[in-house]
Amino acid sequence: MSPAEEEKSLPLPERWPRASKFALSACAAAVAELVTFPLDLTKTRLQVQGEAAVHRNGAAVGQAVPYRGMLRTAAGIVQEEGLRKLWQGATPAVYRHIVYSGVRMVAYEHLRDSVLGRSEDESFPFWKAVVGGMSAGAIGQFFASPTDLVKVQMQMEGKRKLEGKPLRFRGVHHAFMKILSEGGIRGLWAGWVPNVQRAALVNMGDLTTYDSVKHFLLLNTPLVDNSVTHSVASCCSGLVAAVLGTPADVVKTRIMNQPRDKQGRGLLYKSSTDCLIQTVQGEGFMSLYKGFIPTWMRMAPWSLVFWLTYEQIRRICGVSSF
Repeated sequence: MSPAEEEKSLPLPERWPRASKFALSACAAAVAELVTFPLDLTKTRLQVQGEAAVHRNGAAVGQAVPYRGMLRTAAGIVQEEGLRKLWQGATPAVYRHIVYSGVRMVAYEHLRDSVLGRSEDESFPFWKAVVGGMSAGAIGQFFASPTDLVKVQMQMEGKRKLEGKPLRFRGVHHAFMKILSEGGIRGLWAGWVPNVQRAALVNMGDLTTYDSVKHFLLLNTPLVDNSVTHSVASCCSGLVAAVLGTPADVVKTRIMNQPRDKQGRGLLYKSSTDCLIQTVQGEGFMSLYKGFIPTWMRMAPWSLVFWLTYEQIRRICGVSSF
C-alpha cells in the first residue's frame, strides 16, 4: 500500500486532527450555548441597567425603570416580550461559539502539546497552563469578536422596543450589514479590546482550571478519566472563570451596546479604560460585578455541558481525551 493510500485509509481525526478537534469543540459549544443562553441574555440586561454614562448624557429620559435582580429580569422579559425572547440573539451567539470555541480549543492544545510542552510525566505546569489558556482565549475571541458584537446588540432589541425606540435590526444578516455600512470593517471589531481581555481572563479560569484540576485529580487521586472527573473539573473552571471574567464582561457589554456616531466612534466611552473609570466612579466598584450571579449560574452549567459533551464526542470519534 502506497503512503497516499495508507493515509486515505486512516480515520478522519487522524488525517485532519486540528480540523476534527475544531469541529468537535464547535459542536459541543453550540449545545452548551443553546442550553444556557437565557442566562446570558439576563446577564446582558443586568449589566447595562443604571448605566451612569447614559444618565450623564441625557439619554435616559423617558426610559422605563430598569430591571432589578436576576429573577425579576428574566420574569420581566418573559412577561413583557414573550418566552421566545429569552433566546433573542442566540443565532449570532452560536456562530460566535463555533468560531471562538473552535479556535481556542485547537490553539490551547497546540500550545500545550507543541509550543510550551508538557513535562516528562505528562503533567502541564500551572504557569504554562495560564499562558496557554490566556493566549488561546485571546486568539479565539479576536476572530469571534464581530459575532459577539451582533449578539450583544440583538440581545438589547427587546428592551429598545419596550422603551419606544425603533428596532435597529431585522435579523443577523441585517445586523452584520448595518454595522459594516455604518462603521466599516473596524466597526465589526468595536469593543474587541475588552472582549479579548475578558476572554483571556475567562480562559485563564476555564481552560487553565479545567486542565489543571483534571490532571491533578488523575495524578493524585483514585479518580479515573471519566465523567465524574470531568464534572468536578468543569464546576471548578466555571466558578473561577466567572470571578475573573465578570468585570471585563461588564465593560465589554457597555462598550458594544453604546450608541455611535457616523464614524463608528462611541458616544459614551472613549475606550475600555474610560468605561472602567466611569463605571467605578459613577456606580461604585461592585458595579463591575453586575450580572455576576447569572454569569456564574450560566458559566457553571455551560462548562459542565461543554466539557462533558466535548470529552464524550472526542471519545466516540476516536480522539484522545483532552
